[in-house]
Amino acid sequence: MDPIRRIVSALEPAEDKSSSTVRKKMEAILEWLWRTYDRDTDVSMVKNVTSYTKGFWKGLFSCYDHGHLPRTNNDHERFFRQTKTRHRRMTGRRSWNEYILRNGEYVVLVDDALQQEDLTNRLSLVSYENYKQQKERWNNRLNESVLRRRFRKDPLAYLQNLENKHSMLVIPL
Repeated sequence: MDPIRRIVSALEPAEDKSSSTVRKKMEAILEWLWRTYDRDTDVSMVKNVTSYTKGFWKGLFSCYDHGHLPRTNNDHERFFRQTKTRHRRMTGRRSWNEYILRNGEYVVLVDDALQQEDLTNRLSLVSYENYKQQKERWNNRLNESVLRRRFRKDPLAYLQNLENKHSMLVIPL
């Protein structure tokens, strides 16, 4: 458990840490791992820790230079899980992919927005033109969803309908 304790200690946030110092500390820990745990029985553990760490390496240190970035995405994951659970309870469906496609990627923020006190005031700041543009995007998204469902239900009939519409557009010579 010593390797894990060292990694936790290195990644623990502190005022005096920067991304470069934490990165160097992590590089030193990974080198230490390879030197210290060199028996055949330890190789899989060292490879696992190294590959797991390298998989997160690119974004692992940003939070030390930017205080507004959270160290983990646990709060985001919890938020999405709650939204997904509510969707499952409402619809009885396990997958919420169609829900996202149909309603847009911002639909997960609706529940949170509805609980905010100043929602009405914020909505009153939206111009009518902007509302019309967003409404048009919404209608297009719904239409795409309808067309996907029609195709899945009966692909041959859907394609035949497309051919019929296309042939009406083509003017014979």
